[in-house]
Amino acid sequence: MNKPLSFYRSYFLSKTMSFLRRRNSTDSSKTRIADPNIEKDGADDDDKKKDQYKIPQRRNSGSKKWSCWDNCCWFIGFICSIWWFCLFLYNTMPDSIPQFVTMAITGPLPDPPGVKLRKEGLTANHPVVLVPGVVTGGLELWEGRHCAEGLLGKRLWGGSFGEFYKRPLCWLEHISLDNDTGFDPPGIRVRPVTGLVAADYFATGYFVWAVVIANLAHIGYEEKSLYMAAYDWRLSFQNTEIRDQSLTRIKSNIELLVATHGGKKVVVLPHSMGVQYFLHFMKWVETPAPRGGGGGPDWCAKHIKAIMNIGAPFLGSPKSIALHFSIEVRDIAALRAQAPGLLDKDVLGLQTFKHLMRMFRTWDATFSMIPKGGETIWGGLDWSPETETVNNSAKKGTDNSTRNTGGNGNICDTKGVNYGRLISFSKDWAETHSSKIERVDFKGDKLTNSSNCDIWLEYHEMGNRAIKAVADHKVYTAGSILDLLHYVAPKLMARGASHFSYGIADDLDDPKYDQYKYWSNPLETKLPNAPDMEIYSLYGVGLPTERGYIYKVAPPSDCSIPFQIDTSVDGDSEDSCLRGGVFSGDGDETVPIISAGFMCAKGWRGKTRFNPSGIRTYNREYKHAPPANLLEGRGTQSGSHVDLLGNFALIEDVLRVAAGATGEDIGGDRVYSDIFKWSERINIKL
Repeated sequence: MNKPLSFYRSYFLSKTMSFLRRRNSTDSSKTRIADPNIEKDGADDDDKKKDQYKIPQRRNSGSKKWSCWDNCCWFIGFICSIWWFCLFLYNTMPDSIPQFVTMAITGPLPDPPGVKLRKEGLTANHPVVLVPGVVTGGLELWEGRHCAEGLLGKRLWGGSFGEFYKRPLCWLEHISLDNDTGFDPPGIRVRPVTGLVAADYFATGYFVWAVVIANLAHIGYEEKSLYMAAYDWRLSFQNTEIRDQSLTRIKSNIELLVATHGGKKVVVLPHSMGVQYFLHFMKWVETPAPRGGGGGPDWCAKHIKAIMNIGAPFLGSPKSIALHFSIEVRDIAALRAQAPGLLDKDVLGLQTFKHLMRMFRTWDATFSMIPKGGETIWGGLDWSPETETVNNSAKKGTDNSTRNTGGNGNICDTKGVNYGRLISFSKDWAETHSSKIERVDFKGDKLTNSSNCDIWLEYHEMGNRAIKAVADHKVYTAGSILDLLHYVAPKLMARGASHFSYGIADDLDDPKYDQYKYWSNPLETKLPNAPDMEIYSLYGVGLPTERGYIYKVAPPSDCSIPFQIDTSVDGDSEDSCLRGGVFSGDGDETVPIISAGFMCAKGWRGKTRFNPSGIRTYNREYKHAPPANLLEGRGTQSGSHVDLLGNFALIEDVLRVAAGATGEDIGGDRVYSDIFKWSERINIKL
């Protein structure tokens, strides 16, 4: 039954008046409670009216004190806002504005090498093959777990690294390899990105090969005359062929380039670990099928003009020892010292160091970077090739002294430094003469730790006595470092030892050296029979490069990494080579000179047992010079390991050789260090 409109009007008015009466009674009661001087029965009507219409005062927000958390949030928000604003300006302003500002400050910029050489009349000639190194090549997902839904065909490594920030544990699970097989875990397929974009930039704005490619384009190169030999840098070298046929693809593409360029041989540019990968390839391609590529003993002579190795870790790098031993290098150790325990704790579900170590130890290719040649190359307890040690008074109980003998003096003071000791457990043991060191044998019972850890590392199987025995051994050289790694990580090293070797061959004609584990070690394999080929070693100098470490035992804790770089240790002088527990020598910040330069300076120089056909070798060093100003970016004269790929002098050398020049045409050897003197101190049968 429909009610009249007057009924609803009356009902609404009654409800409204009832609500107002309740509100007035509530406000008046609050006023009486708040002001005890007002009597219940004697309040004046005027006061009641004033109280009724009195506007309640707002609480002063400025009276609240800011907490440390408020300050942190404000600071982070401020930094992020500035960052995004700068990105906005960078992406919206015309390219001519930064160039104009730079020219106003520094004057006219020099022409890039490609532009300069094009003006001289140089044009594209030999096709070019680029071989990226460790971590610089992109990886993308082709099959994953449920947590990776929506990522099919997208980059997991390289680019923006957006998925790492969004789902870090899922990302770690997919980027790691299987501990037992060395391949992808079941249900996961991660594959290398192909094409020039695979390694032109590592991340947004951080170039790898982009500058080289751009300068090649200036003299006429294009994609049909360039080939990026992308591969999964996590896998052992032979496993890239087993899973992805990467070596076969390189062979086919080089043959295609030669065939489509009128028989002109290729110029190969390997960088970093790509140098060792291409050494492996050259031996593989000549080996008969099915163990190798079946190209025959003259394949390299027919297809390769020159190999221009950039930042070559021919004989490994001490950095890899620290990474395998404690997942540290100089910068990480310094960060760890600034925030003790932070990266070891479970922050937002991430026990950072343990996750990183577990991931890193699944990447079999990293074993190739462990120093090769033992004490013969890297030095022993009382000597190293970079320093001349005086031990005449050692037996009398006085301290030895070490004097600088060459170019390394521009980097730091080597007094008291012995680079042959790669790991020392205290500064005293790093300096004490070997005759005074009593070392405990650590190869005993490991006394298994019974801790149940969420993140499995082989350290968790070591008891406290085993950890103490490692420290009590006091000093480790390149001759004993492999024993140390086999002791603390036997399963890891058993897998690595099946793919890589680190010795010096007694007889290269021994059939055992036909096995693929020896192919990436230049001291255990021969160069191909290609007398017309040229091999260059192009590397940076003038930068402090990690050469040895001082360690300490970390405070005991279940499921932790028991060893740390002792960042509290410094040398006795301001310019000492010992800083923050790290001994530095000359190099490109990653690879010491002795590793990058020895093979071309002595091991392969002329006809030797490692170079039976007498392939010509050249050492070309690039002395580091920092950017003149912030607008110059990473600089055009950098000698740093990756930034070297933007060094104008290096790029000019590459372009000239690609255009047809020989090593003699570009000036032969160019060195600033004492690499030839140091090489002569290395006593090796040639």
